[in-house]
Amino acid sequence: MEENLEKKVDESWKEKAKTEPEQAKQEAPGGMPEPDFKFFLTSLAMQAWIGLGIIANPATQKQEENFGQAKFIIDILDILKEKTKGNLDKEESELLEHVLYELRMNYVEKTSGKQKKDA
Repeated sequence: MEENLEKKVDESWKEKAKTEPEQAKQEAPGGMPEPDFKFFLTSLAMQAWIGLGIIANPATQKQEENFGQAKFIIDILDILKEKTKGNLDKEESELLEHVLYELRMNYVEKTSGKQKKDA
């Protein structure tokens, strides 16, 4: 019984050792992840969330609002959606739809609150 348990542990270790070279191939030089469309979308979304003041600016460690920047990036994501229509896999398409929806809702919430304060 104990031999079977050891064998399973050894087998899982072997499987992990087999997949490590594959994972290493997926990383770009310097330990950075391999860029792909999903990574690109999320990096743009992060910039928009920084502009909306939802995420702290990594340069200043402060939450700063720049609605012009946020709207610009949301518009870029919308252009990407239109230009890539029919060329994305299901996961990429759903991510783009979700990111655009969330950013638009956050933008409307933030800017409508500001307009009420200014009125």
